[in-house]
Amino acid sequence: MDKTLLLKHIVDELKTVHQSAIDAATRAYETATDEENAPEHKYDTLSLEASYLAQGQAQRVAECEEDLSLYAKLDIKHFTSEDAIALGCLIHLVDEDDNDKFVFLGPAAGGLKFQFSGKEIIIVTPSAPLGQALAGSHVDDDVEVHIGGEQKGFEIVAIY
Repeated sequence: MDKTLLLKHIVDELKTVHQSAIDAATRAYETATDEENAPEHKYDTLSLEASYLAQGQAQRVAECEEDLSLYAKLDIKHFTSEDAIALGCLIHLVDEDDNDKFVFLGPAAGGLKFQFSGKEIIIVTPSAPLGQALAGSHVDDDVEVHIGGEQKGFEIVAIY
């Protein structure tokens, strides 16, 4: 598995998310500042609500920029089966029903799913329950995690 290409793919995915956030922030700003949305009486709150939305969208843009910055600083390490799982590790898991799951332990953007080399990969951060369970584990370890109101078990099959 080419981790350099994987990291480039993650950055490209994050850039797409960032551009979507910029577009949403621009639309929200335009709505908030449109003269047609000026309040007509003291109970007309459309422009106020639009300004709150614009502020939230601007915050989302800043979060996306921080995610991109963290991935730009991430060192590529090629893990071996003897290494402990750490930041930057791609992990192949198998659940109790023999379903494969690929997770990337990343510094940010937890929950982002994408396709790479014919596999669906999800980013998990060290602060997430699965990230906490995986960090420091090794190939052939079993991990248990509480996800969505139920206990899930995974075997670590391989790391990259």
